[in-house]
Amino acid sequence: MKMSPSEEQSEFSLKPIPGDYGLPFFGAIRDRLDYFYNQGKDEFFRTRIQKYESTIFKTNMPPGPFIARNPKVIAVLDAISFPVLFDTSKVEKYNVLDGTFFPSVSFTGGRRACAYLDPYEPKHTSLKSFFMSALSSKHRDFIPLFRTCLSALFMSIEDEIVSQEKADFNKPSEAMSFNFVFRLFGNKDSSDTKIGLEGPAIINKWLALQLAPLATLELPGYLKYFEDILLRTFPLPFFFVKSDYNKLYDAFYASSSSVLDKAESFGIKRDEACHNLVFLAGFNAFGGMKVWFPTLIKWVGKAGEKLHGQLANEIRTVVMEEGGVTFQALDKMILTKSVVFEALRIEPPVPFQYGKARENIVVHSHDAAFEIKKGEMIFGYQPFATKDPRVFNNAEEFVGDRFVGDGEKLLKYVYWSNGRETEDPTAENKQCPGKDLVLLLSRVFLVEFFLRYDTFTVETARALALGSTVTFTSLIKATSI
Repeated sequence: MKMSPSEEQSEFSLKPIPGDYGLPFFGAIRDRLDYFYNQGKDEFFRTRIQKYESTIFKTNMPPGPFIARNPKVIAVLDAISFPVLFDTSKVEKYNVLDGTFFPSVSFTGGRRACAYLDPYEPKHTSLKSFFMSALSSKHRDFIPLFRTCLSALFMSIEDEIVSQEKADFNKPSEAMSFNFVFRLFGNKDSSDTKIGLEGPAIINKWLALQLAPLATLELPGYLKYFEDILLRTFPLPFFFVKSDYNKLYDAFYASSSSVLDKAESFGIKRDEACHNLVFLAGFNAFGGMKVWFPTLIKWVGKAGEKLHGQLANEIRTVVMEEGGVTFQALDKMILTKSVVFEALRIEPPVPFQYGKARENIVVHSHDAAFEIKKGEMIFGYQPFATKDPRVFNNAEEFVGDRFVGDGEKLLKYVYWSNGRETEDPTAENKQCPGKDLVLLLSRVFLVEFFLRYDTFTVETARALALGSTVTFTSLIKATSI
């Protein structure tokens, strides 16, 4: 383990922020083409770090002209500077969830969802308190409900491997994730509503239309320019998903009465609460799980049989000692917890964070200090911050036991939840309200998996949007439990 760098930086003399935005309009187009097509995300940032000899610099971020309000940002790409984005006394979070553009409120029932609100807005505290209360009221359902949903997922994968000798993970994982989320908030299976089995398809379409300016299909040759114009000239309209969204809203409104009843005690009207619940369930929960579970299984699969054996041994031993899969049992699985943290570190499910400086502020990197002016947009690319080689040894490698023992001291540099892993979400900050639930579900996922299987192999590829596509090529059932 490397020595943790001090958060108390010496008083560096202020340096001018390196980098440039290029010519008006054309500079943003240049950076956008580099970001999506000529270099790709990681190389885009890596080459600029090398060019400017700094992890803090000026650049433009997509989608650029037309859709973006202002594509100019100050990038912060190391473990020391990145946390400025969590300090809401210094950065404003008004409509910055998706970065330099803001999708139409038509996608969220004509209202700004909680995720787009700044913590200084009174409605933010009410809505986030409502979310946290709703999740707290369901805590007894988390483990048994998720285990039930996982059982159906694994049976589906097993059947496909028997018939096809390989099995897609993403599609059944999405079905499982939606089923869990809907049953958690709606107390019934979505197939018993007018959504039927369409839930994942509806939300995928709803997400795609909102986030299209940030996506790429990686088309070859000159087709990439056609794609660029199509996705980043005009926002795609809500009209294409209006009837589907209304169907989704109606299903949650009819099925989630116990959750929506709570909203009134927080001063939130029922229809506004339901639109926010749809966003929480669809964008935050389902959208996050859609990306995260394939990522988790990818990295555990690539780690190999030795780690699989260690996980299986720990999980089966603790479950036997504790008499089942309980909160107490999960807390004793030290390696399992570390593996989850390491996957979140090496490939965080939400790689971008944004915030606008409330005032002139000084931001430090490891080696320098820079002043960011009031109103300037700050952008953080999390995979560079959580793979900072000056914090983590072998930062680009997946090390399953990285956070065991003394390694726990490095958890404060794991930022996946829009906050430090060592901190907790509150109604007054922007940290993910479901942070603890994500960690719990990830551990339960690994527990259920290694209670059933000894080892496995996967093939992976980059997904068209965020995350990876994962295909099981072998799945060896447990020989002993």
